[in-house]
Amino acid sequence: MLDGGSTAVVSPSRVCVGMKRDRVFARTTARPGDFVFNEEVAAVFDDMLVRSVPLYEEQQRMVRELAQKFWVPGTDVYDLGCSTATTLLGLCRTIPGPARFVGYDNSLPMLERARHTVRECGFEDRVELRPGDLNADLAPLELRNASVVTLCWTLQFIRPLRRDGLIRWIYDGMVEDGALLVTEKVLTNDSHVNRFFIDLYCDFKRRNGYSEHEILRKREALENVLIPYRAQENEELFRRNGFEIVESFFRWYNFSGFLCVKKPALR
Repeated sequence: MLDGGSTAVVSPSRVCVGMKRDRVFARTTARPGDFVFNEEVAAVFDDMLVRSVPLYEEQQRMVRELAQKFWVPGTDVYDLGCSTATTLLGLCRTIPGPARFVGYDNSLPMLERARHTVRECGFEDRVELRPGDLNADLAPLELRNASVVTLCWTLQFIRPLRRDGLIRWIYDGMVEDGALLVTEKVLTNDSHVNRFFIDLYCDFKRRNGYSEHEILRKREALENVLIPYRAQENEELFRRNGFEIVESFFRWYNFSGFLCVKKPALR
């Protein structure tokens, strides 16, 4: 641990500075409101991800490897829901210049922290960060000439009625043979198994230092905000909006990763 409650960072895929310890849900016994990506969350978000997402570093590594395989020189890379730019910075280190990297997020505190981190890491000339609400009208947002698009734990926060429009918008902005990489929390096909997996996920969070109080309060805060689909429902969502190839590249209980490839209409 660093002074001030920060966690030392050793992985090159993470941000270039220390991470402040996540204590967002440890402070009060009152029932929290809906989860919001505000300044308090932005300040600890990197630690929150590492301690809340199973095999986070391995998933990030897999995303980088797949992105490197599908990136085409002369095309762009987009991260939708870029938060603090951790994924974008990892992609910058993996994919050579002159690739252009674009990140969208609707949280201004997240974007402020992302811009600071991008400057600290010296990638200002390669990364462009833009405000954009993926739950709103997508027409004002630009996504074009993309060979790689990442949606890392973002789709679950998009209102279900808007998910088809979002995936079609991504598909339309991609080049042939481009890849959409999605990491997501998912439901199972059986309610009993789903409960079992949730219990195991809570065990994971306990091992990472979260108290029962923190686990319960965060779950309550996310109830009306994070709406996961079953893995099969996600696959159907990707296919009906154009992606011909849809494969799972990761699974840990109730977390999945999906590789979606845009194939040419004619060969």
